[in-house]
Amino acid sequence: MVFAIVASHPIAHQQLTTAVPQVKDCSMTNLVANNQELSQACDNISQAVSTPFPVSSPTPNLNLTNLTHKERFLLTIKHQLLTIPQPGTFDYILLRAYGAAFVDEDPEVKLPQKVVFGNELETKEFQATLTLEKVKNTNDCYLQQSAAAALNRVRSQIPISLKSGYGASDCTRTFETNLRFWRKYANDKTLEKVREGKETAILGLVAPPGSSQHLWGLAVDLQLTNLAQKKALNENGWFQTVENDVPHWTYLGQPQEKLVEFGFQNRVVRGISYWLTPL
Repeated sequence: MVFAIVASHPIAHQQLTTAVPQVKDCSMTNLVANNQELSQACDNISQAVSTPFPVSSPTPNLNLTNLTHKERFLLTIKHQLLTIPQPGTFDYILLRAYGAAFVDEDPEVKLPQKVVFGNELETKEFQATLTLEKVKNTNDCYLQQSAAAALNRVRSQIPISLKSGYGASDCTRTFETNLRFWRKYANDKTLEKVREGKETAILGLVAPPGSSQHLWGLAVDLQLTNLAQKKALNENGWFQTVENDVPHWTYLGQPQEKLVEFGFQNRVVRGISYWLTPL
């Protein structure tokens, strides 16, 4: 099932402009029930102004001049989330660590409207809306269609292996897999420390349950051996966005110069160049 944003059709404005002056007359139809001509006209108006017009949502016209890096980033992702988390909250900590993908403006890419899924059911409901495509020459690696197409282009230019070589755990994961990985490296006490903002290093090793970018179909774990592979990935919208998680790549669908415009901070850690959210 493909997700689409529905907006008003350009001709809707004309219909509304025509209809509005007649609304007052339509409000009187109960008093003139025998006036069949007026009743029919009002029915036509109601049908015209209530008909949906499925078109693409326009890209917000963002003025990023004179804004801080943080302001640029938050303004860019504002239309993707129902609410922007407050600083210091668990959701804000996760947005800082994993929120890079929210800058993806590809209308075919589906993003969650929240930073963390509360349980397996929420995860499944979101994943049921995704259009997934298999990464070629893998056993079971599926990503969102745009992300898979971009990775397939890269791998057609230069060989790049998945981290494990299998696929399912390297690509789109289930809530259960995310939880299993968390329990492998951490526990409930660690999660509580993360919630309190007292532990963040673990986020570069494993994502708390419900918060992994792999749940969105927009992340893949790869095994790189040279800079040419990295260059090809960057040129096709793939970047390392989770500090210290070396194999982890996120599909942003943006050129590198756009990341600068959106406020991302480029940080080199132990020779690896990460593009991090400015939160």
